Amino acid sequence: MLQREAYAEGNREDAHGRRRVDLLLGTVDLREIEQRIEQGDKLAGLVFRAMVYQISKEIGAMACALQGRVDAILITGGMAHSQRLTDAIFECVRWIAPVKVFAGEDELKALAEGVLRVMHQEERAHEYGKEVPEPMMV
Repeated sequence: MLQREAYAEGNREDAHGRRRVDLLLGTVDLREIEQRIEQGDKLAGLVFRAMVYQISKEIGAMACALQGRVDAILITGGMAHSQRLTDAIFECVRWIAPVKVFAGEDELKALAEGVLRVMHQEERAHEYGKEVPEPMMV
């Protein structure tokens, strides 16, 4: 319950668009948050655990929407550089599918470059979703 409350509080934006994680901890830099956890900062630890909880919950929700037909779980982005974060998520979701980590912050650039390759006919567009089952109606 406490983790949910910390996440809910940390994930809201203030009037200036800043995440409450920033407001709660004064930073959104995961390296700094991890350092504070190492130094015994209980609030930083709680916010970190709440992040792991929320990310893992969303992965589980997607697995349900796909009716368990998950080939792999891909963790990307700048925060994927955090071994602590990726290990914690792995422990929560490894039963769903293999977990692969691609640390980096260029996902949107890679997507845009892929679209350009298709537009310039250098690559064929892939269509995903045909294998996704229709939701079962009861």
